[in-house]
Amino acid sequence: MRVVFFGSPKSALPSFQKILEAGHTIELIITQPDRPSGRGKRLSYSPVKQQALAEGIPLYQTGRIRKDPEAVETLRAIKPDLNVVVAYGQIIPGSIIYLPRFNSINLHFSLLPKFRGASPVQWAILAGEKTTGLTVFELNEKMDEGKILAQKEVEIQPDETAMGLERRLAVIGAELLVKTIARIQDIEPWEQDHTKASFAPLIKKTDGQINWTKKALFIERQIRAFTPWPSTFTFLEGRRIKVSRGKSEPFKSSLAGPGEIVDIDRRGISVMCGDGNVFLIERLQPENKKEMTAYDFSLGGNIKPGDTFS
Repeated sequence: MRVVFFGSPKSALPSFQKILEAGHTIELIITQPDRPSGRGKRLSYSPVKQQALAEGIPLYQTGRIRKDPEAVETLRAIKPDLNVVVAYGQIIPGSIIYLPRFNSINLHFSLLPKFRGASPVQWAILAGEKTTGLTVFELNEKMDEGKILAQKEVEIQPDETAMGLERRLAVIGAELLVKTIARIQDIEPWEQDHTKASFAPLIKKTDGQINWTKKALFIERQIRAFTPWPSTFTFLEGRRIKVSRGKSEPFKSSLAGPGEIVDIDRRGISVMCGDGNVFLIERLQPENKKEMTAYDFSLGGNIKPGDTFS
């Protein structure tokens, strides 16, 4: 089958490779423009672009595909059988969605209609879901509302971060995708139950700030959900501190308020939360310093029980 592949981050690479291994030809890669990164703000390629260059596959990059008539003409000249979209990062217009013989399909990292949107892996962890999954569905001009072609449920491991879960889903999803493509002429798509929809909006840096009035278990999930980006952080005496690992623990009655340090030992720093339990900070990274254990930070940071994170 002649495929045009839309994708950008690492999570799209397993699908890219599986499509080629299955014997399909990828006629064109459409990916996000090069972005400045690092302290030097040098332009960096998306992981999908890097792989496309290694494979010698033609590339097309555009900042706003909805406003790019040249993109439509490029696809029209290729005459693809199918567009495949995996974590592309832009909304695709109908002029492109319906152009191929089999239109366009998308691999989404949730069990639609749950967690429609840009950040389904993070929001599934944050919500405390025990399972999530993958959906291959037909694109339409609405956000993740097309008919479903295939789904697979996946268990979320108790200590799994968003990065770890996304890596697993990318591999499992690639298998589901190529199996769906192989049967695409025979599958009878089914409508989503739109009354059960939930949403996973784009994550912002500010979402990572810890609110110590929340439950300790919520803060534990927040750290897992926002690893590695945007990370989870708090403040101590005006210093920004990234919290990279920890866990919720029960605590005996205390008069301490939310954010107050109630204990420091070799395991870490225990901080009171809004539900009367504590969050044990195990690893952290002070601003402009390397990551360290919370106990090592306590030795050098001159902190003590009674000090309060804001």
